[in-house]
Amino acid sequence: MPDLEEFVGDWTLTREIRDAYAGQNARFDGRACFSPGDGGLMYVERGVLCLPGQAPMTAERQYLWRQGPGGVEVFFNDGRFFHAIGPGDRPEAMHDCAPDRYHVRYDFAQWPRWTSVWQVSGPRKDYVMRSDFAPAG
Repeated sequence: MPDLEEFVGDWTLTREIRDAYAGQNARFDGRACFSPGDGGLMYVERGVLCLPGQAPMTAERQYLWRQGPGGVEVFFNDGRFFHAIGPGDRPEAMHDCAPDRYHVRYDFAQWPRWTSVWQVSGPRKDYVMRSDFAPAG
């Protein structure tokens, strides 16, 4: 995994969401920005989410990334711990939010291009969300 400081800046972000429960695919196109703040890096993504049969909608998400003892710790915008990203080119992490389970695989092998793939399962959730990041030019 790259050093935390290497994420600073703007990234293009393309996301595909394959929702087996709903039987549809969605797409998100936008930008992610990492900027210094609150003892780490503030992560903000903004873009347009397209769902089948619906008008495109603006979407935004925020997290805080901080250097931790075993890697990068990711927190929700309200300060709750989300997950930790360990060392290596392809770290994995889990987040249990009963009754749902979130499993993520990061891939930094093609840095500065990188991906995250979330597998989400629960009584009413069954989707895979792949996000591709590239430095904004």
